[in-house]
Amino acid sequence: MGACKGTASLENINRRGLIKRVGATLTAATFASTFPAPWVRAAKPAKIGYVSPQTGPLAPFAAADNFIVAQVRELLKKANLPIEIVVKDSQTNSNRAAEVTADLILKDKVSLVVVGAAPETDNPVSDQCELNEVPCVSTVSPWQPWVFARGGAPDKPFKWTYHYFWGLEDAIGIILDMWSQPQVKTNKVVGAVYANDPDANAWGDSEHGLPPALAKSGYKLIHPPHFQTLTDNFSAQISAFKDGGAEIITGNMIPPDFTTFWTQARQQGLRPKICTITKALLFPTSVESVGEAANNLSTEVWWSPHFPFKSSLSGESAEQLASAYTRSTAKQWTQPIGFVHSLFEVATDILKRSADAQDPAANLDALVKTNLQTIVGPIAWGKGPTKNVAKTPLVSGQWRLSSGGPFKYDLIVVANGLAPQIPLGGKMEPLS
Repeated sequence: MGACKGTASLENINRRGLIKRVGATLTAATFASTFPAPWVRAAKPAKIGYVSPQTGPLAPFAAADNFIVAQVRELLKKANLPIEIVVKDSQTNSNRAAEVTADLILKDKVSLVVVGAAPETDNPVSDQCELNEVPCVSTVSPWQPWVFARGGAPDKPFKWTYHYFWGLEDAIGIILDMWSQPQVKTNKVVGAVYANDPDANAWGDSEHGLPPALAKSGYKLIHPPHFQTLTDNFSAQISAFKDGGAEIITGNMIPPDFTTFWTQARQQGLRPKICTITKALLFPTSVESVGEAANNLSTEVWWSPHFPFKSSLSGESAEQLASAYTRSTAKQWTQPIGFVHSLFEVATDILKRSADAQDPAANLDALVKTNLQTIVGPIAWGKGPTKNVAKTPLVSGQWRLSSGGPFKYDLIVVANGLAPQIPLGGKMEPLS
């Protein structure tokens, strides 16, 4: 992979331009390895396809898309990398996600696909890539629903699709770590409210999900039948939790369902000491929708400005990236910012190392050799839990009413037993 004559001077010019554009967040070394790839002078750009739910109930996962994609396009342009990003909206519809992925592959001729927005989006996109033999990198879904709901298994790996995130075992671990904090005493009775979708069904699985872990740790579980998404009545679940004396509520649901559930729970007199909801409570908009009743609601934290990682693409720290988003949009940072950014870190790294970035097979060969420090932590496949999965760190936190900041709530890390490198921001507190 030798450089062409004149590359060194071109590299210096582009490096100076990039530093001037991005400022102190970048170093000269950031793009030092950009130019040796033999395809850089190719007549056609390499194309990355990106699918996300820009509209519909899962739209909060894509709230930072415009900011991140614009940022990455500018970085690629300044680095003189001939890479094009083609964006498609899944509309929070799995069939639509599959259709637009097929279009990306067959019509737009992308040679790499990235996606990161829960199993409802990740799985159909990954399936289309597997079917059409184009490499895909996905994230923002526990690895179990991504593997098992797609018919995979540890001894039945996929060829073209790879994933990085945490697993249910990690989420259960950080939840139990949080619930066991001595300053919040409970009767260890848990009410579980799960949707009937791949993500929540994995959480509620009697063999691999939360139920066996709770039983092993001495918790009693009240587990009503799973509800259909966008339901308007949670009275049956609420009555079961009240009758059973549940002092802890947990679940996995999309933001609109949580707003309905929590509003009805408060109206019907359900007053748990802890409420931990995955997925819905990732986003400040979901928390703000229930007003002050959201104080001390808890959730998983898979990225925040306090994570001690930097971008391999821009050199920014997590705090700098979150601050740049707020300056650009006047909106509060949200967890998907880091992971959407990291998808393009990984994709760019793959294409830079590829022998032919327009060739899916060459990109797959580069993908499996990934070993990259990103803004969400290190990413390298090969260590498990399966061939196609790499894991990233996870902690847990609570939403607290802001004490004078620009936004109504702040997400505070309160338990980091599985990832001590992530600093704590406070102690676990009971719901008011």
